[in-house]
Amino acid sequence: MAYEDIVVERVEKWVEIKINRPEKLNSIREKTAEEILHALAEAEFDRDCAAAVIYGTEKAFCTGIDTSEFQIKDNEYFDFYRFRRRSRKVNQLFRELPNFTKPLISAVEGFALGGGLELALVGDMIIASENAKFGLPEIKLGLMPGGGGTQTLPRLIGKPLAKELMWTGRRISAAEALQMRLVNHVTAPGAALEKARELARSIAGNAPLSVMFTKGVIDRGEDMALQDGMTAEADVSFLLYFTNDRKEGLAAFREKRSPAFRGE
Repeated sequence: MAYEDIVVERVEKWVEIKINRPEKLNSIREKTAEEILHALAEAEFDRDCAAAVIYGTEKAFCTGIDTSEFQIKDNEYFDFYRFRRRSRKVNQLFRELPNFTKPLISAVEGFALGGGLELALVGDMIIASENAKFGLPEIKLGLMPGGGGTQTLPRLIGKPLAKELMWTGRRISAAEALQMRLVNHVTAPGAALEKARELARSIAGNAPLSVMFTKGVIDRGEDMALQDGMTAEADVSFLLYFTNDRKEGLAAFREKRSPAFRGE
């Protein structure tokens, strides 16, 4: 696919996806969503790709959904409802990203608002620079979050804080986001991407199957009873006993060398 709205680059052992619509503050249209989905599908089946990093421009990570595509005629609302449920790429993006089996890191400079924050929330980790601003301002437009924010944000920071941010629509700084544990790290301006690369590099040095299985158990276990989650962990971790990477990891430990994991 020839990309128009994003720039995709392979860096070391991960892929980097830059949302590149600065004239629209990196808002997402159908083409943007389709391209991100395509780039992540390519990364998913690339055995040499250990993770993905998504980022924007200096002024904005992403400011949500491009409202210029919200042109609905009075008699077409039910058609739009079906379109959202069945084929709209923007909605598919938010549904599919949690199923990406490799770590997805968001590096945020500038604004991450509305669907932009929701895009970061369906990933695994958020790195923010000091100039980052986060918010879900839909309430001020007579709307509400529609990209999973009502589900992802409370699970991350708790219901009371999530309700406050959604019901007031206020923006928060990177420092406040860190205090809420919304983000993993705060960097100097312009350094969020490099910190995300540092994490991707560290992840890429570990066994791919271990990373994938751990991600799956954590994400699914969140909605399980504790005992069910622990049983799922025990069952999945047992599968690693049959991998060559486990043998390599133990051998490298005994021989005091770095392991050469192959994802098998």
